[in-house]
Amino acid sequence: MLAVRIVSLLPSATEIVYALGLGDQLVGVTFECDEPAAARQEKSVVVGGLDTAGLGPAEIDAAVRARVAAGEDPYTLHAGALAALDPDVVLTQDLCRVCALPAGRVDEAVAHLGCRADVVTLDPHTLEDVLATIGTVGERAGVPARADELVTALRARLAAVGARVAGRPRPRVAVVEWVDPPFPAGHWVPDLVTAAGGEPVACRPGQRSAPVDWAEFAAADPEVVVVAPCGFGLGGAVEQAATVAQHLPGVPVWAVDGNAVVVRPGPRLVDGVETLAAVLHPEPGAAPPPLAVRVA
Repeated sequence: MLAVRIVSLLPSATEIVYALGLGDQLVGVTFECDEPAAARQEKSVVVGGLDTAGLGPAEIDAAVRARVAAGEDPYTLHAGALAALDPDVVLTQDLCRVCALPAGRVDEAVAHLGCRADVVTLDPHTLEDVLATIGTVGERAGVPARADELVTALRARLAAVGARVAGRPRPRVAVVEWVDPPFPAGHWVPDLVTAAGGEPVACRPGQRSAPVDWAEFAAADPEVVVVAPCGFGLGGAVEQAATVAQHLPGVPVWAVDGNAVVVRPGPRLVDGVETLAAVLHPEPGAAPPPLAVRVA
């Protein structure tokens, strides 16, 4: 069987491809594919987007809204680069227009270019859906057994966390995915809290997140607040968590590396469950989780 040439238009899909041991078959990525670092350094970049370096949450939100209001996508497909790669499989999404290029635009481009690629749309809404997408990628790439092994290993880690937190009190946990304006947790993020031994509040399980005001968070009476902003690492989360602490005084606030373990629907979400479990149910004498910092 010939090796399948893969283009990933999602950072999470890129992580899945590498987790399946298919990094050598990945030929194209987006400008945001930074895990592993080799993805962006060694592969052709076929999707560009807004340069948000140095911008704060409100500025990024305004820039994205302006593009969408004008009927433009925040992302740009480099069609010529895609055609030159001659991929067999293109991994894309329809989950969030402001998170990645929509599948419809990819289908149009592939048809226009005369590419023979199989466009695979990954749209997980829950943690279970995320695990299922791993199987989908494995099947389309011709390695279903590898996908089964990976999912089995991830489920074993989730079961280990579940056994550790079983029977313990479940603190009420609010996750902030964006600070200005504030967005509560949506899609699979409440599932991460539940799997980690918490009770998710002020959230939109399995649904797209939408802006609210801080009164909604306060009314949910959280016992712990986790700040895991989309598109930011731990440093950005720490900066934004300080703002959250001002709006929700008296509640413990933790900053978590959102990009690494919360907002990207790939294998590292299980790392996110383990991180949240360490925050919510710390073991005596255990070191703080490396991807989380208590801010207040």
